Amino acid sequence: MGVRINIVTIFPEYFTSALTTSLIGKAGGAGLLEVELVDLRAFGKGVHRQVDDAPFGGGAGMVMMVEPLAAALEPLEGSQRVLLTPAGRPLDQATLDRFAALDEVTLVCGRYEGIDERVAEHLIDEEVSLGDYVLLGGEVAALAIVEGVTRLLPGVVGNPESVQTESFRAGMLEEPQYTRPAVYRDWAVPEVLLSGDHGKIAQWRHDQRVQRTRLRRPDLLDGEEEFPESAE
Repeated sequence: MGVRINIVTIFPEYFTSALTTSLIGKAGGAGLLEVELVDLRAFGKGVHRQVDDAPFGGGAGMVMMVEPLAAALEPLEGSQRVLLTPAGRPLDQATLDRFAALDEVTLVCGRYEGIDERVAEHLIDEEVSLGDYVLLGGEVAALAIVEGVTRLLPGVVGNPESVQTESFRAGMLEEPQYTRPAVYRDWAVPEVLLSGDHGKIAQWRHDQRVQRTRLRRPDLLDGEEEFPESAE
């Protein structure tokens, strides 16, 4: 069973290439992923399909209007409606896991100075941000979510185990990876990976995950530093 993702945007052409490329295109072709691009301008006001106006109280920039967004979002009430905004909760792996388990998700791409707050108050289920910075709009965030969700869908990634042993699983970053040749110039692969001793390799990988996480993201460590007995 797949997932349907609706993307509400004033730039549907932004997504055309990405949705037919690599594993996203494969997932779509296999019926595991359905992406519906909702052109917000189709709901705009007047001859020029207006979707933005000057803010009440003055100020810089323009604000996306409530009426076109309400017209676009109300028919999608049964889906999880997500506003992509710098004011939202930071996107993390747990959120992607949750979205991948849903039948339908709607991503709303903001633009300009922002979106009329009544949209967030009455038409949105949650707000999500890529991080503590501001982009031109929510389209980049929408694509990040589509990619993050797609790779979690059964049948998309060639080796399902790879999504269970990567960064942010078990509260740690993934260990370093190596492939052939074993020596390039004078840069050698760690000998333990060539030993054939699966117990030692498993211990090395665990130790590397802990070390890398402690150095780069100590905030992630939460009692996960002990090597599990079953891995020996």
